[in-house]
Amino acid sequence: MIRLLSSSCAAAALFVSGCSTSPRLSVEARRSIEVPGPQHDGSVLLPNLWSLRPVGRQIVLGDFPVNIAVHPGGKFVAILHSGHGPHEIAVVNLATNAVWSLVSLDESFYGLEFSRDGSQLFCSGAGSEVIHSFSFKEGYLGDHREFRLRPTRERGVPAGLALSDDARRIYIANVWGQRITELQLDDEGLTRELLLTTNSVAATNFVKPPDDPDLAAITKREAAKYDPTLPGDPFPYACRLDEKRQRLYVSLWAQAKIAVVDLKSNEVIANWPTEEHPNEMLLAAGGKYLYVANANRNTVTVFETDSGRAIETIRSSLFPDALPGSTPNSLALAPDGKTLFVANANNNTVAVFDVAIPGKSRSLGFIPVGWYPTSVRVSVDGKHLLVANGKGIIPKANRFGPQPGVAAPASTVEYIGSLFRGTLSVIDLPARSVLEKRLEKYTAQAYACVPASKTKVPRARDNPIPAKVGEASPIRYVLYVIKENRTYDQVLGDMKEGNGDPALCLFPERITPNHHKLAREFVLLDNFYVESEVSADGHEWTMGAYATDFVEKFWPLSYGHNKLGKYPYPAEGNLEIAAPAGGYLWDRARDAGISFRSYGEFVSNGKTARDPGKARVKTLHGHFDPWFRGFDMDYSDVKRAQHFISELKRFEREGDMPQLQVLRLPNDHTSGTATNKPTPTAHVADNDVAFGMLVEAITNSKFWQQTAIFVVEDDAQNGPDHVDAHRTIAYVISPYVRRGSVDSTMYSTSSMLRTMELILGLKPMSQFDAVATPMFASFQGQPDLRPYHGLPANVDLKAKNPKTAWGSDLSRTMDFSKEDAVDDLLLNRVIWHSIRGSEHPMPPPTRAAFVFPHPVEDDD
Repeated sequence: MIRLLSSSCAAAALFVSGCSTSPRLSVEARRSIEVPGPQHDGSVLLPNLWSLRPVGRQIVLGDFPVNIAVHPGGKFVAILHSGHGPHEIAVVNLATNAVWSLVSLDESFYGLEFSRDGSQLFCSGAGSEVIHSFSFKEGYLGDHREFRLRPTRERGVPAGLALSDDARRIYIANVWGQRITELQLDDEGLTRELLLTTNSVAATNFVKPPDDPDLAAITKREAAKYDPTLPGDPFPYACRLDEKRQRLYVSLWAQAKIAVVDLKSNEVIANWPTEEHPNEMLLAAGGKYLYVANANRNTVTVFETDSGRAIETIRSSLFPDALPGSTPNSLALAPDGKTLFVANANNNTVAVFDVAIPGKSRSLGFIPVGWYPTSVRVSVDGKHLLVANGKGIIPKANRFGPQPGVAAPASTVEYIGSLFRGTLSVIDLPARSVLEKRLEKYTAQAYACVPASKTKVPRARDNPIPAKVGEASPIRYVLYVIKENRTYDQVLGDMKEGNGDPALCLFPERITPNHHKLAREFVLLDNFYVESEVSADGHEWTMGAYATDFVEKFWPLSYGHNKLGKYPYPAEGNLEIAAPAGGYLWDRARDAGISFRSYGEFVSNGKTARDPGKARVKTLHGHFDPWFRGFDMDYSDVKRAQHFISELKRFEREGDMPQLQVLRLPNDHTSGTATNKPTPTAHVADNDVAFGMLVEAITNSKFWQQTAIFVVEDDAQNGPDHVDAHRTIAYVISPYVRRGSVDSTMYSTSSMLRTMELILGLKPMSQFDAVATPMFASFQGQPDLRPYHGLPANVDLKAKNPKTAWGSDLSRTMDFSKEDAVDDLLLNRVIWHSIRGSEHPMPPPTRAAFVFPHPVEDDD
């Protein structure tokens, strides 16, 4: 039964958290190492190095709640879930603090509205191209109707809704159809539409994925090349109805503006400029003022609707000069209209402002909430703040995560895409004078969650990593290698020197001798985490230290609800709307005058290996190798390494090489047990040999003394790990590395990016690399120039999967031309059984069932 989290769970939660460390470590050693999860001070440490200290009561919800609709009667709220897992509407009883009823949906995205009298609830049907209508009575939804907007084969994808006061008309923002629909809510269901672009994509054929769901999961990237979306398309997200002025305000997610639609003429009569990624809006003071949240710029724009003039820009970030990254994505006003609440998704806070005098708002502080708040509302009586936390309040390990070739019991399958349970925070709102006093404490808690507020890792004066951007470093060249989808335990779990679980090690030293030797000769990083869940947000975090609200909200649909092919892979330069405001690493290099070059990252492969690739983003034009083969499981990593080594020799002849080089080495992804494809062992061994070749060549080159190599997986993609589902393998290799050491400092991909930025003199891209812990502890002042000698493979690199391989029938249906085209849960199971044997059950991913208690007195 879904119920309120109680403080009685505290002891159990803290006890279980101790189980997420290696049995090899002493009690003292365990206590000295930070790992994600509940901490001794009552906070929860996230894999991205930030913390949670959520206030209020927590009601457990489902996968990725995205919107809250408050019932006019005040007793109930409806909450829409639009995650990777099942889509549903949960009705919560605020009197009992419990989920009262649930209704399942095939698909939905964002739109959720009660009628003014509370007798009806409307919900967007996303790719189903319908609007759902329900009667509402005493907390239950009934009389389900569907209003069809267009044939299902077409793409509109209704999102934000605006309902007329008499509940006879509803206006719909079709986020992928680039149009607004007006629907008459009668038996006729008549509609009229307003196209917001000349690119009429609603009736355009899009690439339908294969019927097999496992194959469909990863082919989205390849299909994205053929998607009809154009760079200038607006992506209408939300709409607000101003009946007094006969206007509809529409936030254009991709165009940094609000479209003002005259309802009589059904025409756009004005475009009001905002900042990037305008999303949720609210009308205040009888429609006199329009508030707009701008996710990519930490701001809220306030418009005076009569004049169309922006009277104020409110900054919602924790720091006034903060880089992009707060991600404001939801707004609420107190009933008296004097207090504004802004949900900052990536800061895990609600910013609070006094807006009693329009144009002269003042900050009152911050309220710390759960992980990735997606919706904020105020109860009808104004006594409670309601916050939907998209990712809940706890990170999880996934000991029972998918392993290639191993089946886990259905009750223990732990896929990272739907691993986290969201929560509803219910926070008491006392009288204004009391609230302002309480906000002093809440604000202090919010700032304590920022990594910058913690004690920094000590830096020796001769450390080669500068203390700040602009200081000199003896390291001139950086090679950044990006691999695919492995956890720490899957590869290095057998290393006695680190915090590993050998029972989860699928590719031990026999298969990955270079991975192990490099970890021993240079530095073993056994406490390193990715910020991402899958490759869609993984490559964005890997190159930009941030994934936009667009990527975060659409990858779950792209991965979990894409049977009709309406949601193209939303990252890696495929769609302009996905680009972060702070740019990517190569944008920062360009700005700093640092030479750079990409080998396969954000580059589309040619049709064959004899055809040149194409850069997907403008900055890489002229700065990529068109002949380097990116993700392609039919192409050997050894060949990729050989190609780069030939480039390295050319650079030696020419006397210099690009200071920043980004290189993909993806074959540790594997092709499962697809017949006549390399076995999982052969694929990973090929990746291992290529890794060793790459390092050996660089350490024997003229550039070695001034070089640092950084290696990371784009995501851990749900392989099992006994510490956390986000823990992965990572490497730093340089003459200045503390050779033969173990660095158990907690790092994330943003830490690696921050370290590279400090070396090259690059400004940070987001709030996350700006405050991430640099990898000072992995480096020393004196160089050790001994070269590395790569090891040959111990297994047959040409071994192919036979027709009788475990899971070969499943693997034959999978497409490995693009990463994440295959369901990683199934792929990992196939690989596990192919290596360990069908008689050995695959351990499920480690995702501990922690709860976060909160003292009742804080809400009195």
